[in-house]
Amino acid sequence: MISRGSAGESQACGHGGAPAGAAPGGRLAVLDGIRVLAALGVLFYHYVALASPWGEPPESVFPIAHRFAVYGWLGVEIFFMVSGFVICMSAWGRTMGDFAVSRVSRLFPAYWAAVVFSSLVLFAWPEIRQVESFSDVVVNLSMLQGGVGVPNIDDAYWTLFVELKFYVLFALVVMRGVTYRNCVLFCAAWTLAGVVAPTADSGVLSFFAVPTSSPYFIAGIGFYLMRRFRPNAVLWAVVGVQFLLAQHHVHARMISSLGRDATQQTPAWPAHLIIVLGFVLMAALALGALDGVQWLWLPHAGALTYPLYLIHMMAGLTLIHHFRRDVAPVPLVLGVTVTMLLLAWLIHRLVERPLGRLLRDRLRRGVQDIRAATPRGPSTDLFPAQSPAPDAERIPAGRKGVSLH
Repeated sequence: MISRGSAGESQACGHGGAPAGAAPGGRLAVLDGIRVLAALGVLFYHYVALASPWGEPPESVFPIAHRFAVYGWLGVEIFFMVSGFVICMSAWGRTMGDFAVSRVSRLFPAYWAAVVFSSLVLFAWPEIRQVESFSDVVVNLSMLQGGVGVPNIDDAYWTLFVELKFYVLFALVVMRGVTYRNCVLFCAAWTLAGVVAPTADSGVLSFFAVPTSSPYFIAGIGFYLMRRFRPNAVLWAVVGVQFLLAQHHVHARMISSLGRDATQQTPAWPAHLIIVLGFVLMAALALGALDGVQWLWLPHAGALTYPLYLIHMMAGLTLIHHFRRDVAPVPLVLGVTVTMLLLAWLIHRLVERPLGRLLRDRLRRGVQDIRAATPRGPSTDLFPAQSPAPDAERIPAGRKGVSLH
């Protein structure tokens, strides 16, 4: 899933002012650039590597491009790593109520619009897929369909439920206070769960461990801690273990994305290399090597990646299937891509921004009401009026208040 923070959430937590490498408004421009690359990779994979929209093997339609498109699914892994970085960054110093309001107001407005749009497309032109019942659409609006056995309206939504699991788990850190120590302990505990889950007879553990995805979230957290406090042996160990686990799960992810038969004909080494490049890119971001990237267009492009991800698959595949006999493959893919980008821009401007602000304001009022009605106490106050005090004494010696900027 493409989790996107606000301008404030994409700001590196330095000591006052916009950080180096941040565009006006506080966003880390390079993060938006990574999102754009990942989103285009996923779109490229769906439009060029899948057979369903073309009615024939995609390698016969795109004999050269198909060889590259089959690895576009790795954009999801990169998104998960960016999500770990951004969520840790945006949650720092926030209360549980603030964290919940932020996530709901950021994720749901564009998602609701995408579910309605994709459902209308599939109801009108059931060429790729049919919507089984209206109740499936209603359940999809909750984003919880993955937990209650209801099919996704759009197959791309499977990542959203994985993201929700990450938010629920990281909320435990927010409740205790987002500190260096607590984040490292969280990374260690989730890593252990991911290693144990495949052989453990525990449905709950397997449900939350998500071992094929958790290494990317954890690595993103580790890279953010490097950026905030500077690198050290512990953080390199955290990231290094996740890199090894991510490489271990490549084969399983190739099977789930391409199918077992296709995997036997597709070399795995490019997937391993792309993961290497993804980790190197995030390491460069963490170390400040990319702070010179300040292209003003990147934040605008990055803002479109979440709605683009949400609407591009089923609607785009339907358009390709519908016009595949009338338009040549390359112009058709380019035309559908441009169409999806324009629709993503409309959703961002007309739905995501205004509805997000409205939802955030209403939810904040609700949180304030809870604060007013809840007895204050160290063990019961999940929505304190003040953010948790900085836990500087828990930061390893030599790194207190250190910033890369």
